[in-house]
Amino acid sequence: MMSDAPFHEKNTADFGFRDVPREEKASMVRAVFDSVAPKYDVMNDVMSLGLHRVWKRVFLNAIGPRANETLLDLASGTGDIGLGAKKMGMGRVICTDINPSMLAIGRDRGLNMGLAAGVDFMVVDAEKIPLPDRSVEKISMAFGLRNCTDKAAVLREARRVLRPGGRFFCLEFSKLEVAALDRLYDLWSFQVLPRLGERIAKDAESYQYLAESIRMFPDQPTLAAMMGDAGMEKTGWRSLSGGIVAIHSGWRL
Repeated sequence: MMSDAPFHEKNTADFGFRDVPREEKASMVRAVFDSVAPKYDVMNDVMSLGLHRVWKRVFLNAIGPRANETLLDLASGTGDIGLGAKKMGMGRVICTDINPSMLAIGRDRGLNMGLAAGVDFMVVDAEKIPLPDRSVEKISMAFGLRNCTDKAAVLREARRVLRPGGRFFCLEFSKLEVAALDRLYDLWSFQVLPRLGERIAKDAESYQYLAESIRMFPDQPTLAAMMGDAGMEKTGWRSLSGGIVAIHSGWRL
């Protein structure tokens, strides 16, 4: 796995296994999610064999929604985490994403669930969060950090907008801790997923990118160290499903 540490010194950024001009990555990622948005939730079920629902339940329990707190949900996508937290009793939720088409689906879901009150939707670049310093108690980010150009900047911004005593939570694909599964995981990621993407979403290329982006993401200890470098304290992680995903957290003290 690769660290994000040297990205600020480079003119390029990883887009899956390719290096692309740094200033172009955000628009390329946006195009991927514009393409997959209509079938995004269906593909999540197919890609993870339904496990993403279990991972997100564990993640929401880790967040521990409370009625007197505000949750900023970064890379909210279609709203699974933000709306789930609101349903579990979070006082206020701010669902943000750089991609308007994904966010629109989340907003419609919220309305259909009767969760409009206390939930705001904002188009936001997680590297430049338009909120004041020390303004929210909790921040969540599920399956979004790996798509950001400058991950270190996202972590610094998250720490900035957290109130003292606030906590950042990240659910992301990580490094397998069961070596025997490596070959099967590669086969699923690089042979099966693009074909499923072509069949279901009519887009094999976007799902090839998503598989590659998982492999380029920092492993558990590296991400924890990056969070520490951003000023978070008491950082740690919990691996799920043998390390396919991990929940990281860190505090602003």
